[in-house]
Amino acid sequence: MGLFDKLRAELIDIIEWVDDSRHTIVWRFPRYHNQIKNGAQLIVRPGQQAIFVHRGQIADIFEPGHYELKTDNLPILSTLQGWKYGFDSPFKAEVYFISTRQITDLKWGTPNPIMLRDADFGPLRLRAFGTYALKAIEPKALLTELVGTDSEFESDEVTELMRSIINTAFADLIGESQIAALDLASRYRELSEDLRKLVCERVDDEYGLELPQLFIVNISLPEEVEKALDTRSSMGVIGDMNQFQQYQMGQAMLSAAENPAGGGAAEGMGLGMGFAMANRMVGAGGVPQAGMAPPPPPAQPTWHIAVNGQTQGPFGAQQIAQGISAGQINGATLVWNSGLSGWTPAGQVPQLAMYFEATPPPPPPPT
Repeated sequence: MGLFDKLRAELIDIIEWVDDSRHTIVWRFPRYHNQIKNGAQLIVRPGQQAIFVHRGQIADIFEPGHYELKTDNLPILSTLQGWKYGFDSPFKAEVYFISTRQITDLKWGTPNPIMLRDADFGPLRLRAFGTYALKAIEPKALLTELVGTDSEFESDEVTELMRSIINTAFADLIGESQIAALDLASRYRELSEDLRKLVCERVDDEYGLELPQLFIVNISLPEEVEKALDTRSSMGVIGDMNQFQQYQMGQAMLSAAENPAGGGAAEGMGLGMGFAMANRMVGAGGVPQAGMAPPPPPAQPTWHIAVNGQTQGPFGAQQIAQGISAGQINGATLVWNSGLSGWTPAGQVPQLAMYFEATPPPPPPPT
């Protein structure tokens, strides 16, 4: 401190802290050689406390108000200084201002997932994050354990410590609560308050701090588990899976019929889907199945069909008849069963020839 600062300190007799920051917790009043005049004015604003420290010992503490520093209102400092009948000369003492208002918008989160055993899903990993507010409630513990001789102490210097304490308390709370993962969202308010109390028990006496507010904003599962839950929810919304598959096959057949440019591939896909639907929709004797187990295979011969160089089947005679009537099988389509020596055009097989003798539909009218 230079000569100008020394002269200014001798003229100034007002000790105050005009806090223009939002995250300063402790601020030390600057004075040349820590000299304070007899009768100096001390102004402690709302949301502040002033502490006098003499040679490393905490002396008097002042709540919000306006004070004229005399022997009467400095009893501890008077004892430490050895004043018996008052004093006239300046005395030396460090003055610390403590902010007792809440510091908000502080955030916490789990840096790594927390492992736990869930009743529904078994072993799970959980992540969580939220916000909290910080407040100084015991200046002596705060100065002794955290501030020391710092001239200024910000909330950033203690946030890492607070996050570690919150994360540890959260892991203990979740492990002991035994709440199912699907029920956690309905218990955020209760869990937030329990977590706040648990953290306050660990920081109030030791560090002189308190958390007036603490909120759990979200507890999330791993991305893979969330996708599996979405799939499970979608299946629950669909309901009857058999009916849904029949609907999908019907839509695919309509799309293939509306796209004649697909060529042989589209024809083969339509044929395969048509027979797949026939397998699902028609049971023994042509009776539709409604969620029942399929009956034993029919005793009638089964057929295989060559489509685009690939074998499809086996199909029953009734299914072959449906394919012929739908135009998906013609006389040149190659078929085979155990009674034939090789692949044979369907029109040359006696068992199938009768299906081609039905009267064909009339041709479209001339344009």
